[in-house]
Amino acid sequence: MRYDPWNPEFVAHPYDAYAELRATAPVSHFEPTGQWLVARHADVSALLRDRRLGRTYLHVGDHEDFGRPPDPEHLDPFWRLIRAGMLDLEPPVHTRLRRLVSTAFTPRTAEGMRGRVRRIARDLAAGFAERGGGDLLAEVAEPLPVTVIADLLGVPESDRRLLRPWSADICGMFELNPSAEAQHAAVRAAEEFSAYMAELARDRRRHPREDLITALTQVADDGDRLTEDELVGTCVLLLNAGHEATVNMTGNGWWALFRNPGELDRLRADRSLLPTAVEELMRWDTPAQMFERWVLEDITVAGVDIPRGAEVALLFGSANRDEAVFADPDRLDLGRADNPHVTFGAGVHYCLGAPLARIELAESFDALLDAAPKLAPSETPTWKPGYIMRGLSALKVTTG
Repeated sequence: MRYDPWNPEFVAHPYDAYAELRATAPVSHFEPTGQWLVARHADVSALLRDRRLGRTYLHVGDHEDFGRPPDPEHLDPFWRLIRAGMLDLEPPVHTRLRRLVSTAFTPRTAEGMRGRVRRIARDLAAGFAERGGGDLLAEVAEPLPVTVIADLLGVPESDRRLLRPWSADICGMFELNPSAEAQHAAVRAAEEFSAYMAELARDRRRHPREDLITALTQVADDGDRLTEDELVGTCVLLLNAGHEATVNMTGNGWWALFRNPGELDRLRADRSLLPTAVEELMRWDTPAQMFERWVLEDITVAGVDIPRGAEVALLFGSANRDEAVFADPDRLDLGRADNPHVTFGAGVHYCLGAPLARIELAESFDALLDAAPKLAPSETPTWKPGYIMRGLSALKVTTG
């Protein structure tokens, strides 16, 4: 099996192909997407921190300057939303925006939500166990982060059903060569979500509450404030990261445990392993298989010259299995102490929501281990077709 992000067999198990890339072509050009694949941990980690690359190039040039076609007009609502969020911005604009958002969304904010996360997780797990199981993704993995991020932002309960479909449609645009249907769905979701959040932010300015949207409307640094577009873009980023990655990681993590019953038994017997277990599950089968960067000036990686204007594909899934960094990397070891995985990225774009994601995952696994100590799969799951955000279509289980 070779690197082929549209092949369902590769999506289901990309790790043999990654091993071959690391061994024979750690930096290589992939003609179908025009990207340079980077497979080794050292190179991925270094490039995440290298300011000669960026999530965008529009802060140093335009599309023509970088040999790219202009954005199609019909995608304008999508790009306006996404490029207002910090993930698709570079310093100095990114630095300013991250500083402002970090004032309102701190690690202490995330830790302060632990009790609420625990109650939600335990309620979901208890109900799931009482029903004898079902689709763990739909009934536990999805409702938890949806509820948590909605609580955090201050989205009314009556509107929360809108969040998951918007998030899924917007994230569909981040796959390789999205279809026309996926593009139209992403534009529609971007328009609807932008309008909704802008109105909610205006309401919070008039009627402040104890929620993150209110905090974001009020945050200031020497008189500097978030614009409405920046506030909405930040909320979308929190929604997408808080939903898609955490949902997929929960499913991937449980499926990893079911395929490694010795490690699952180990965790059931020793719950103190949960912190390292969460890190190891994120390393072993990350939902964030690849992140792109644009080359802003000529670089050389592992002896390979990559020109300005090229796009590199940083293979997180490969970096997390690199034998040069991780002892016996294909073995799931929930007690692995030395675990510098790159699932949350690195450098200026390191995931702002990492503390909250870790809390959600730990509390979710803990709650299910308590409520359903005999949890087991009832059928072999299939993988969704997406590669960049990789996850299961469903995870059907019984609770014994």
